[in-house]
Amino acid sequence: MGNTKSGALSKAILDDLKLNTKYTEEELCAWYATFLKECPSGRITKEQFEGIYASFFPDADPTAYARHVFRSFDTNADGTLDFKEYIVALHLTSSGKTLRKLEWAFALYDVDGNGTISKNEVQEIVRSIFNMIPVEDQKNLPEDENTPEKRADKIWTFFGKKEDDKIGEGEFIQGVMENKDILRLIQFDEPKKIQEKLKEKKH
Repeated sequence: MGNTKSGALSKAILDDLKLNTKYTEEELCAWYATFLKECPSGRITKEQFEGIYASFFPDADPTAYARHVFRSFDTNADGTLDFKEYIVALHLTSSGKTLRKLEWAFALYDVDGNGTISKNEVQEIVRSIFNMIPVEDQKNLPEDENTPEKRADKIWTFFGKKEDDKIGEGEFIQGVMENKDILRLIQFDEPKKIQEKLKEKKH
């Protein structure tokens, strides 16, 4: 058996991640080696996480979005992510099964963690997503969703909500699953870019 070296990923975590993400053992071990190089303590801080997102999006400002993503995965609120939380975060934000992804999306939009989403919270996340879209690309957006406010209005209208209404998790997930437009509007979907960056980091 032998004791697990700190440089090796434990079999339990490896098996868990292989089961719950689409990554192979080879990919996970390579990422773990990179993770330990950048985070010798085995934990990644919010600032380091923001730095990783900044390297993914050099033409935009992903800081606010990265902060929200970090919050949604820092389940024990200790201000750090371990390797498992970090990989689950990357998996869910770039792929992942629809239901798990939507549960995560709800946590992302529930900024104050009170179990419901308000229109202000939708605006806050949408604004952070807009910061990640290069200015040139923003010019190509449809007229009725080319500002964070317009996009938040559109999402709220799709849900059939009044200005001060709230949305619970069940209603949020059902609404998104029934309306592809909401799904498109609530997410920042550049998984290819993130996947490519991760592959580069491995070599």
